[in-house]
Order: sequence, then structure tokens, then C-alpha cells
Amino acid sequence: MTSTLWKAAGLVLLAAAAGLWVGVRGPGAGPAPAAAATPYGPDYFPNVALTTQDGKTVRFYDDLLKGKAVAINLFYTSCQDVCPLETANLVQVQKLLGERMGKDIFFYSIAIDPWDTPKENKAYAQKFGVGPGWLFLSGKEADIQLLARKLGLSRASDAVSKDGHSASLMVGDVANGMWMRNSATDNPLFLSTTIGNFLGWKSAKPDASYAEARPLNIGKGEFLFQSRCSACHTIGGGDRVGPDLLGVTERRDHAWLARFVLEPEKVLAEGDPIATDLFRKYKQVRMPNVELGSDDVVAVLSYIQARSRSPEAGTGKDAVAGNAAARGR
Repeated sequence: MTSTLWKAAGLVLLAAAAGLWVGVRGPGAGPAPAAAATPYGPDYFPNVALTTQDGKTVRFYDDLLKGKAVAINLFYTSCQDVCPLETANLVQVQKLLGERMGKDIFFYSIAIDPWDTPKENKAYAQKFGVGPGWLFLSGKEADIQLLARKLGLSRASDAVSKDGHSASLMVGDVANGMWMRNSATDNPLFLSTTIGNFLGWKSAKPDASYAEARPLNIGKGEFLFQSRCSACHTIGGGDRVGPDLLGVTERRDHAWLARFVLEPEKVLAEGDPIATDLFRKYKQVRMPNVELGSDDVVAVLSYIQARSRSPEAGTGKDAVAGNAAARGR
């Protein structure tokens, strides 16, 4: 289905959209331009009609962008690859942003599949436990393609990719015409901190001293778990989108577990009873293929096993959304 969602001719990124990244503020960049001076206002963004997951009709610029801080990504409900990982990861970001969601910043996920209805989008959002301040939007296919180009969320290569889009997140300070691109699957703590810094939020906590920083000692398995698995799983912190993995290496056959991590879509498609039971139990959210190699899988399973046997196992410390250091930040 995804190959028909976007025609290659419609996916070439406009030069104007590329300019969205040029306007990012940096240290010493001076004050942000006045809203009236920004080229990324009502004359740039189309004010097309979209429909929320609750069936409400909204206008893209007037209702969703004007005067707001926003974070926008693309998705579709039948996606079996990166979309579930994006959504699960952004749920953790949403939790870290706390009360700012729906007040200081708004999340928008735009469906690129014209068959995704508000009803399907709402069911998808509920599967992942999405909270207030986050809209899942659908609209006419031509309008969605136009928005993707204007937002800098479409590329010529997307048409032939597995998902039909890239796992990008555009963060915008619309009032000041400032936009920033991030990976929607980046570490949640890093993403939430980056968003706050970009928007100029002041933390109530004093900044820690670099002198207090401890040396990083992160093995391959921990790095891969935190960057590929922690959006959906914990080790002793309880279920998220997927099951808590505490002790999973003791409960499951090692060969089965390794293959399921390596190619989950094939195991489920074969009707494997364990995979099918997990699919049903966890709201029919498919485990995405996070593109690990055989050696990577060994490292991840070894980390889960060691973590499960550690004194901290079951204390809930893994319930914290991610480890910024695990992404090298």
C-alpha cells in the first residue's frame, strides 16, 4: 500500500521547504525575528481542512499553527515498520513534557494514507496511550502531500522506502518562524530537552555542573536497548506499549527469542502462537523490525539477561523514559 501513497514526482522537497532548517536559532544568534517578518506564515503554509481523531474539522494554519509551538510527524495506522516506534517514542516525550503538552506545545501526527479515517486514527492513538495535546489528523491526499512538502517532511527517496516516509519530527516556533528537524525515534529525554531549549523554556531546576558528570560506560547491548527497544519496553519498570522484559531470557526459548527480535514481522506472519498471543494481548500493536543484525541481537539479549539479574531488577528504575547518554548525547 505504501508504494502508492506517494508518487515520486510529488515527493521532491521544494527549495523553500529546505529553508525551514536554515532559520534555526543557535548560540549567539541574537533575537528571533518578529512574527511579521517570517516567511513561514499564512502565505507559506496552506490553510487546508483536516479532521482530528475526534471528527472535528480544523484548518491547518489558523487552528493548528498560528501563534503556537508544535511538533509534527507523519504516520499511517497500518504501518508495520517505523510508525509504531515513532509513536511509542513520542509518547515517552509527551510524558516528560508533562503539563506543557496542550499549553506550551502541541503534537500533530498527520496520516499519509488516505484510507485512515478519524475512527482508525483514534483507535491507533488509544493503543499507544496518547494523552492530551496531541492530535492525529487526516485529510485529502493532495492536501497531505502539499503539507508534507511545505513542512520539509517529504523526500524523493521516501516513495521507495519501506514506510513511504522518513521518521522525522519537525518542531516549530511558529510565531517566530523558527523550525528544527529531529529524528522522531531519538532518545526521549534528549528530544524533550532539545525541544525545551529550542523554545527557550527555563527549567526550575538549577543546571548541573559538568564537573559532576560521571564517565560514560555504556556497552553495545545497553546502547541498542535504549535506542531501539526502550520506547516500547522496560526491564523491570512495567509494561509500556509492549511487555516488561524482566526475566524474558529465562521464560522464552533463546532461539525463538533471537529470531523474534531479528524478524518479528515474519514470525507473526507465520502464525507463531506466542507472537500471535502477544499481538492480541498488547492491543494488536505489531513489534517493528528495528533492523538489528545477529550480533546486535546477541548483545541486546545479553544486556536484558544481565539487567534482569542485577540488584536493581524490578525496582522500577527502567520506568524513566530512556537514558540520554545511551544515544551519545
